[in-house]
Amino acid sequence: MLFSARNRDLLHNGGMLSKFSIDQFLDQVLLGDCIELLATFPADSVDLIFADPPYNLQLQGELRRPNNTRVRGVQEAWDHFDDFDQYDQFTHAWLAACRRVLKPSGTLWVIGSYHNIHRVGVILQDLHFWLLNSIAWIKSNPTPNFRGVRFTNAHETLLWAQKERGAPYTFNHQAMKALNEAKQMRSDWVLPVSSGAERLRTNSLSRAKRGRQAAHPTQKPEALLYRVLLASSRPGDVVLDPFFGTGTTGAVAKRLHRHWIGIEKEKAYVKLARQRIEGIEPVVYEDEIFESAEPRREPRIPFGHLLEAGLLEPGQRLYLGEKGKKSARVLADGSLKYNGLRGSIHQVAKHLLDLPANGWQHWYFQDPISGLRRPIDHLRQILRQGIKAHHGNDR
Repeated sequence: MLFSARNRDLLHNGGMLSKFSIDQFLDQVLLGDCIELLATFPADSVDLIFADPPYNLQLQGELRRPNNTRVRGVQEAWDHFDDFDQYDQFTHAWLAACRRVLKPSGTLWVIGSYHNIHRVGVILQDLHFWLLNSIAWIKSNPTPNFRGVRFTNAHETLLWAQKERGAPYTFNHQAMKALNEAKQMRSDWVLPVSSGAERLRTNSLSRAKRGRQAAHPTQKPEALLYRVLLASSRPGDVVLDPFFGTGTTGAVAKRLHRHWIGIEKEKAYVKLARQRIEGIEPVVYEDEIFESAEPRREPRIPFGHLLEAGLLEPGQRLYLGEKGKKSARVLADGSLKYNGLRGSIHQVAKHLLDLPANGWQHWYFQDPISGLRRPIDHLRQILRQGIKAHHGNDR
């Protein structure tokens, strides 16, 4: 979408602020300045923001490898600011614009290097974002420090913040554990930088730089965005990237069945991003494939509801473990009784195991059809599926 001069005039006069719904921007790359364009978005309309703003590297001269080949650094005009004050004003403006469009339950990610991330963090807090995590993206293949005058810069920092402190927000904890071989995901992420076929390249017309050059100096790897989006969004959510570049956020969002909106001021990047995303054919959506299984989002089912639904009967025996010899009787009020001890499924299991216990996992019933023992959590899932089906019919 390209805004005409007339539309820009309306924007500056405040005439467009309430005329657009978020649906008009979905799954598009918008050409223009993010601060101006975000003013046309409705408030509280975006679920997740990923921002990769200019780093303000203030590089001087060229950097060359020992073989005298030139290192592709950030020399573009969009990364140049007169001083820190100008950069801080810019940062405050775009973060404030993002805060307005972010839902109260929404979260924002900002990535940066040591040149800018600390300034961004201060401004985030000044704008009353609440920091949830600081993630270190550790690059498994960083560019060496060829001059040998300082440590190799092998990581970048991602700040993850919520709009409203204490508000509910999306964090797919189980998805992150599954991605990390059943271990809780830590805040140090070891991932390679973009390279090979993933790195977009263009032909340079300059004699001094001829050959195929990286299209964007700070293109982020899809693996990084995959983890960010899988962790903090759900299918159908709206993901905004105000510094879209060559479209990594949109590419990953499309594959994961999230809506996306990209804003980019450089026409060349807009063209590349559109071509890149148009060429993606995501796998057909299925809940089971793309919706993370998060127990905390499931309807709460008290054990007594199994009795009310007729899935268990008063007096029925439950067994501690699939092959365990110890058993307890189900009482009419949803308690269990074992040798004079009376309590909940969790309390009785804890007493017998002498460990903290989740009774849903430890107690088994005997299936009358197969004769096999099944965990009572199987019955809980039957009730949950019934609740979901009922709600689906209501819609």
